[in-house]
Amino acid sequence: MPSDSAEYTRKKAFFERTLTIYGRKPALEALRDSKLQCQTLHLAESNRSGGIIAELTRAANERGIPVQFHNRQALSRISRNGKQDQGVALDILCPAFRSLQTYLEELPTLRQQRILALDGISNPQNLGMLLRSATAGNIDAVLWSRKGNAALGPLVTKASAGTLYRAPLVTCDSLAAALQQLRQSGVDICSLRADASQSLFDHQPQSHVAYVLGNETDGVSSEVNALATTGLCIPMNNAVESLNVAVTASLIAFAQHFQAGR
Repeated sequence: MPSDSAEYTRKKAFFERTLTIYGRKPALEALRDSKLQCQTLHLAESNRSGGIIAELTRAANERGIPVQFHNRQALSRISRNGKQDQGVALDILCPAFRSLQTYLEELPTLRQQRILALDGISNPQNLGMLLRSATAGNIDAVLWSRKGNAALGPLVTKASAGTLYRAPLVTCDSLAAALQQLRQSGVDICSLRADASQSLFDHQPQSHVAYVLGNETDGVSSEVNALATTGLCIPMNNAVESLNVAVTASLIAFAQHFQAGR
């Protein structure tokens, strides 16, 4: 199929915005949420009928959502977590999800962007709470790399209180490579670190800006720090060294409100 065809564009957008969740209870909760755009329910042929499997099938049928059956190996490939999927996976369309490539193509037409870039956020609860704050606040994109960050599984969904499905997630394979591309597109890269001299609340970006949040233990990696054009800190009192990364994300998400009130 030609890469410039309308059908290719449609399928590409659909693939980029589809999140596959796994597990019986998470899938059932999603199917029962009428606000979610569930696409296809995938079941392992080895599942016993009855019980929650029957509830899943009934919930899908009531909403007119296709149900597909697969052998166990195929289901594991779909869920990407054969050890924990319990023989169930569900495709959900997330309207605000995009690939890095799509985001870069859109960037020249967008107003000044505020981006959160995640450098090794390994705790699912932190990732979920971070996504909730970003979705609620003034964040246009959350740059999430498949390498190094927690997977978008049930723990992240729960911690996000379901806002994962509405989050402005931009997916990439490598954060460092993605930040290099963003820099080339005129995005200012700001690294959040304790030893920086400039306060987050005094920073007034003049262009698109990406705020890099580092690993819960090690902070921003040296590779990513080397790409930063600016270092920012959050002023601390009473000898407190740092904040939880999800709290830091909240401060960034609502920093414009704080600056307006200064």
